[in-house]
Amino acid sequence: MASGESGTRGHDRAALDEIDLAGELMIAASASRAERLAAEQIDEVLLARHRAPGPAGDGPADGDGGGSGS
Repeated sequence: MASGESGTRGHDRAALDEIDLAGELMIAASASRAERLAAEQIDEVLLARHRAPGPAGDGPADGDGGGSGS
């Protein structure tokens, strides 16, 4: 029975991440005076979430998304 539980943890994590993101977008939308969030505002929410420090060693530390600089 325990073996069946381990297969759903990834789905649970993804679902929780989606719920968190939806919540952040709703907060941004409620703070906006416009009828809809502009694409730039949505990008800001998504980028802020991507740049947020996670558990140790999780995600880019410098906030630029990584990549190969010259």
